[in-house]
Amino acid sequence: MNITVEKNTCAATVNVEVPADKVASERQNIVKAYVGQANIPGFRKGKAPVKVVEKRFETEIKEELTNRLVQEGCQSAIKQEELKVLNVQAPQTPEFKEDGAFTFETSVMLAPEFELPEYKGLEIEVPSTEVTDEDVDNSLAELQQRFADFKEVTDRALEDGDFAVVDFTAALDGKPVAEAIGKPAGFLEGREGHWVKIEEDSFLPKFGPQLKGLNVGDSKDVTVTIGEDFPISEVRGADIVFSVTIKEIKLQELPELNDEFAGKLLPEKGLEELKDVIKEQLTQEKTRASEDAKVNQIVEQLNTAVDFELPEELVAAETQGNIQGMAQRAMQQGMTQEMLESQKEELEENAAKQARINLKTNFILQEIAFKEEIKVEDQDVLQRIYQMAQQENKEPKKYIKELQKANAIQNVRNSVLIGKTIDFLVENAKVSGTTENVTEENTDA
Repeated sequence: MNITVEKNTCAATVNVEVPADKVASERQNIVKAYVGQANIPGFRKGKAPVKVVEKRFETEIKEELTNRLVQEGCQSAIKQEELKVLNVQAPQTPEFKEDGAFTFETSVMLAPEFELPEYKGLEIEVPSTEVTDEDVDNSLAELQQRFADFKEVTDRALEDGDFAVVDFTAALDGKPVAEAIGKPAGFLEGREGHWVKIEEDSFLPKFGPQLKGLNVGDSKDVTVTIGEDFPISEVRGADIVFSVTIKEIKLQELPELNDEFAGKLLPEKGLEELKDVIKEQLTQEKTRASEDAKVNQIVEQLNTAVDFELPEELVAAETQGNIQGMAQRAMQQGMTQEMLESQKEELEENAAKQARINLKTNFILQEIAFKEEIKVEDQDVLQRIYQMAQQENKEPKKYIKELQKANAIQNVRNSVLIGKTIDFLVENAKVSGTTENVTEENTDA
């Protein structure tokens, strides 16, 4: 074969010419297979003349021959040039020449080329997994808040710790916020019957304390400077004036922490047993947080240590997937389609940023896996698929067929490979931190 490859950043154009004798040989093999399997009226199976079979299946034979020659040509180009190919596009202008040769051109997407940074012995610090009595007490306090009763107050003004039920509208530069910024503003457009606790950071910073001393029926303009992390970028740093009317005052009455309270959560159990359950749950949460911290620090260090260009086609696809995922999570948390539309630019910007981080991390980890000869066995993939099927409450065999239909088995295999590579990096990292008051140090680099 005559093969030429023109490389560009993360892409290459492959031109292949297959000589006439190779084309003829492949065609002969295909025709032979068709003759052996052909069912043509008037002839026994496998006994039809070659010319009859060639005429009857002319289109199919040509299509299969084209596919074979393209596949072999691409494989030869990849091997010859040692290309790390992510995707091969359909061939452009495949042509059978008059002299019997076959030519085609195709574009391939290439993995980025880069030098791996030092990845063994990375220094990472993890938080403690120890659960203190204070942690348990804080969780109990949260349970108290969740099961609290509220008593209506009519004979006094708002005090610290009270809840105010309010109606409010909001203005920016004397105009309703949505009008001022030219797009939907979510709750900044106003609310009725909104609950606000009279404390520093309830609802919006410094909003609640400004209501202190008001009685039911009172109204007041409350000014709040919007923080730089607010979801709607147009109002960040701006002073928003809230026109607030107090509709009700509620006094929170917390249940007493005793065996009776515990029994409502754990039938036939007491307070000490509830504390034990809480401690176990917190231990699991802190352990997961510790493991996440290890992974996050390793990924951050690797991404900082090396830089390279990414295939823009992949970036675009990953970005679109991120946008859909972010929008779905936001709507599950109560955001409306209108609110999402108002934050479209910021959502797309964040999605694109995360897409580049994800892809870069993936390429780095795959390169480490290749260098360290980390392998994924079929059993590893099956185990992961069974776990995924269980999480989605689906029958495993049916779930496997769904993945096969969506061409997603390779994605599962890649996910397992990435997981194994991260485990390898954690095992070879220098880990320091406090776990149950004991400093752990792993220096097996």
